Amino acid sequence: MSAASNLQHAVRRDKFLEVPQIIWGLNNQKIALARACLTARFLNRTLLMPSLSASLFYKEVELLKPMAFDKIYQFDKFNCLCDGFVRLGRYSDLLNHSMPFEIQKGSGRKWTKERDLDQLKQCREDSVDNSEVIRIGGKNPFLWHDHWPVKDYAKIFQCLVVVDEIENEVAKVISKIREVGSKVRYKIDASQNEESADSSLGQHVPYVAVHMRIEKDWMIHCKKLEQKLRIEQICSSKEEIMERVSQITSIQQPVVVYLAVADTLLEDDSILSGWNDGLLPLEKKRLGVWGIYKKYPYLIQSAIDYEVCSRADVFVGNSFSTFSSLVVLSRTQKLIRMGFTSSCSAEVGYSSYAYNILGESGGAKRWMTDMSAPDLVGISYGTNNISCYSNWNTSL
Repeated sequence: MSAASNLQHAVRRDKFLEVPQIIWGLNNQKIALARACLTARFLNRTLLMPSLSASLFYKEVELLKPMAFDKIYQFDKFNCLCDGFVRLGRYSDLLNHSMPFEIQKGSGRKWTKERDLDQLKQCREDSVDNSEVIRIGGKNPFLWHDHWPVKDYAKIFQCLVVVDEIENEVAKVISKIREVGSKVRYKIDASQNEESADSSLGQHVPYVAVHMRIEKDWMIHCKKLEQKLRIEQICSSKEEIMERVSQITSIQQPVVVYLAVADTLLEDDSILSGWNDGLLPLEKKRLGVWGIYKKYPYLIQSAIDYEVCSRADVFVGNSFSTFSSLVVLSRTQKLIRMGFTSSCSAEVGYSSYAYNILGESGGAKRWMTDMSAPDLVGISYGTNNISCYSNWNTSL
């Protein structure tokens, strides 16, 4: 019996699960958080609110600065939206403060998915389950074996609503993008027809968001991944990205193209040159919003960019990037909630594309998440969600 089919429905509020600090990039942390939540669900326990990591260090773990979950996402909103599915608790909810029952996650090739699931099942036996707290030690939850279908992850991601402070910053950035776009459109319309320019005022101003992965550490990583997986559709040069974005037929030009790029590229003016005349590329500094970002640590900066990309009229990313993949998953959920049951139909809004995969007319390939996938592994490796799907599982 699979883990997904063996879940209990009630979420106990007097039994808890504790996990290690969650680390790495924003979306790796979101996956780790969801995986910890689903583990707690399997054990029919409340997950004690874990610490996220404000900074981005991959090796110097001792330098990681912890950040509470509720500094980024609304705690009560999460429990409201996920009521009956999973639940977060605070350490103040503990009653007897007895010593937790500790288990250690195995590692290495011998620690198979089956052994991992067996360990979880043993934790549901009375000898362990009687403990108020089960503490899982060892590696970051992102590295745990995945036993859960994509639709379960999607349910949890849907419950993650940023706090008001971050939401206000997101609104400022998007407003600035649309303001620039409105000025460009008005200027062009005015040069052609004064009446047309006046009528364009107040209309919805679309924008395109491109998650541009061309920084050195990414290029090293993706080259190694191409060798490991024996494929050549992971890395994309700046020139390839610009060309494939320009060939997306659904993009109505002129339009602002917001470039979600790493801080190391903000001083590289070349990322703004070479674009087609109808595409106006802007990054944080050129847009004039770097002041909003720089007052926050890495994790919040990334959360702002995630929301800006998720809400774009058109999104273009790399299918092997976790950031891009979770943006597309959220956009797929929006389409499902809007009642669309096929991604093969005509343009319906919230369209997404993968620039590392060649699509129609030489442009980036249309991209939707397969919500019926049995686990999230394909999202991590860009293999289960680059297609035109007509069989979405809409029971989110």
